[in-house]
Amino acid sequence: MSHPESPSRLKLQGIKRRAVSFSASTELVTTSQLQPDQPLPLIIQPQVEGLNLETWALNQRQWLESQLLQHGGILFRNFNINSVPAFEQWMQSLYGSLLDYSYRSTPRSTVSGKIYTSTEYPADQWIPLHNEMAYSRSYPLRIAFYCVQPAVEDGATPIADSRIIFQKLDSQIKERFIEKRVMYVRNYGGGLDLPWQTVFQTSKHSEVEVYCRQAGIEWKWRSEDRLRTRQVCQAIATHPVTGDRVWFNQAHLFHVSSLAPAVRESLLAVVPPEELPRNAYYGDGTPIEDSILDEIREVYQQEMVIFPWQQGDILLLDNLLAAHGRTPFVGLRNVVVGMAEPYESRLPDTN
Repeated sequence: MSHPESPSRLKLQGIKRRAVSFSASTELVTTSQLQPDQPLPLIIQPQVEGLNLETWALNQRQWLESQLLQHGGILFRNFNINSVPAFEQWMQSLYGSLLDYSYRSTPRSTVSGKIYTSTEYPADQWIPLHNEMAYSRSYPLRIAFYCVQPAVEDGATPIADSRIIFQKLDSQIKERFIEKRVMYVRNYGGGLDLPWQTVFQTSKHSEVEVYCRQAGIEWKWRSEDRLRTRQVCQAIATHPVTGDRVWFNQAHLFHVSSLAPAVRESLLAVVPPEELPRNAYYGDGTPIEDSILDEIREVYQQEMVIFPWQQGDILLLDNLLAAHGRTPFVGLRNVVVGMAEPYESRLPDTN
């Protein structure tokens, strides 16, 4: 997949620090932006050596939350978080219990407690911009990434403002998705994608059925080890605090057009469209046009913001306000992730 350079691909080096309006609450840090007209992410760095991020963040939580709602994401750099357990403790101190990665769509491993590896896709592949678990009606409001080890080359976590994505999309596309919503169809088993045991984190059919029933997911066992699920989810979301409308779905990731042409052709030569491991449709089951998804991907591309990771960086995102992805990379890359504050979409009755 080719990804041409975009004006929003901005670099963090050479950024000038600017002090916040000092008060007793913020005089220990400086804030900066990638560029004056690029509010995502806000960069916070300590002005005092050895500043304890956990203690400081707890004392300034109200201010931090207001900045997060304004900017959509905060990059904490040069603080004293130097281990995965310390990162987990920092998240727990701010948000309480962290979330399990349930109803999975990508391969991940547990690192510590409820901290997971970021998506374990091959290093030469892009992971397109998306909001975490936007293919579900239940998702985290907060997601944070911790850079244990940056890659030798590239391996950035690009981000984009979901409010701007929504604003820039063609109005007819938005209206169609708002009216119809998005249906995700998944086929498990057969060795083509994640097995259902991994997705649902259980080997019991009965536990899968309980989860699906509670989540509003239709399911059908096609054999002892083959399962098909179908769920209609939101295409957009309204932020519960700010009231902002955001583009919030993964149609562009689940749809078969997201695959490289050669992979798509070889897969469809083996299985019919209804048997694909995953696919996305309009909520009424009709096909989503490839051209519409291409337009959506193009807007993500235009709004993508990239910064290079440094060891010890923490990127905190409001999962509704900011999308994220991953660029290809060379060498060892170790970025872990934690999620917090569960939220559930209540779909309007369209009957």
